Amino acid sequence: MRRRDRRGVGVAGLRMGPLLASCAGLVIAAHVMAQGRQATPAPEPPWEAFVAAASTDERTAREALDAVGAAWRDQYAAMIVDLARLLPSPRARRPGSGEPALDPYDPGSDPAGMPSRGVFATRPSGRPPGAAIRQRLTDFLQRRTGERFGDDLRAWRRWIWALPDAPHADYADFKAEVYGRIDPGFRAFFPPGVAHAIRLDEIDWGGVRVNGIPPLRSPKTIPAAEATWLRDGHVIFGVVVNGEARAYPKRILAWHEMALDTVGGTDLTIVYCTLCGTVIPYESEVGGRRLTFGTSGLLYRSNKLMFDEETTTLWSSLEGVPVVGPLVASGLRLPFRPAVTTTWGEWRREHPATTVLSIETGFDRDYSEGAAYRDYFATDRLMFEVPSTDRRLKNKAEVLVVRPEVSGPGAPPVAIAVDLLKRRRLYAFEAGARTLVVVTSREGANRIYERGEITFTNIDADGRVLDARGGRWRVTPEALVGDGGRRLARVPAHRAFWFGWVAQHPETVLYR
Repeated sequence: MRRRDRRGVGVAGLRMGPLLASCAGLVIAAHVMAQGRQATPAPEPPWEAFVAAASTDERTAREALDAVGAAWRDQYAAMIVDLARLLPSPRARRPGSGEPALDPYDPGSDPAGMPSRGVFATRPSGRPPGAAIRQRLTDFLQRRTGERFGDDLRAWRRWIWALPDAPHADYADFKAEVYGRIDPGFRAFFPPGVAHAIRLDEIDWGGVRVNGIPPLRSPKTIPAAEATWLRDGHVIFGVVVNGEARAYPKRILAWHEMALDTVGGTDLTIVYCTLCGTVIPYESEVGGRRLTFGTSGLLYRSNKLMFDEETTTLWSSLEGVPVVGPLVASGLRLPFRPAVTTTWGEWRREHPATTVLSIETGFDRDYSEGAAYRDYFATDRLMFEVPSTDRRLKNKAEVLVVRPEVSGPGAPPVAIAVDLLKRRRLYAFEAGARTLVVVTSREGANRIYERGEITFTNIDADGRVLDARGGRWRVTPEALVGDGGRRLARVPAHRAFWFGWVAQHPETVLYR
């Protein structure tokens, strides 16, 4: 998510300036005077005081921090960190240092394979502009909290997220102002008093403007025979709806992270969160209403937040539910379809009539295999902080997940390590009250089906699944089909990086 379109801005484009210097100064002064007249707990400082704390004018900043400190609550640290996050670190790496820079909280040289985010210019002293302001903010945090995390914003965030969720009453106004200076489009996501189902202090800027990673809208598709630029070993995400098969090459989708498409007469929003390794085909119609989705440029627990253009509600791309905005209490959940991750060669053999995204997208990108996110995929390090990780697997180990709504009421979600499924191509398991089986193809495509009371034993040379009574079952996109025509329905599932899934579902049952 840390990439940007050429129209985007990097964090260097954010100018705090003498923030609200005239009106905020009066507000702060009045607030400080009022506190001197009362022995009762001080009211919340105005949100403008937090913004003014990042002013380039030392007097304005000092008065702002005095006002904030006089009524301090530890939860206010989130607002200070939000500001510091958008300013260069005093320890920022110099361009050309040769060190990988996957840390957006410590800007440095750009990771290879990603479009330029912009590197901070350096003063003669070697310190990037704004570094002194960031140090002022983190020094203030240490004095107020007694914690000694210094400039380590990841540590500050983990500490903040361990606190009860009791944000400043006007935190949304603050978020709108700060993020609105990056892109005015962010303001629409944080109106005053906005309803939210997730912590606002866990919403982070992903490094791009609204739709700065441009979705593919009604993308051009071509027959398989015309996709001569695809090699058999290239990774694709395959979808079949109402008998129509379509392939979405990873080398294209990684640059766009969303495709608004129609497959089998069904409008789909194909969402690819590159940071958490998840591709989910959602139906675009929910509750009798067709929604048009875009990429917000914001993240929650390293997972992209999408938004609908009709109501400007932020949605979880992992859950398919509204999380910030007017639809939060609607009870809506996007229906989703199965997807498989496999190779182009295997998909084309199984679906000779498939269509595939054309490389002619209308955008100028390096669509060669593995070009996007090369450094991120090559390491187990995370780019954005999450509240906790689970060391049962490596962060970016792939898992096949059975979502909570599939497991059933009260049952935990299930994740199965993809490495396990490579070793055991036929894998029976339980998810809540459901008995299921994973069938994995030779080249690694995973599909989950209902199992019922049947015991499956093997996969033959033709790819058919054998059961304990000698029955043979064909593997199809919709069901396992027995010799007598009996059908065992397919269960929607998708892959994810372990860290991204377990960060939102710590109760997950893991098979490894």
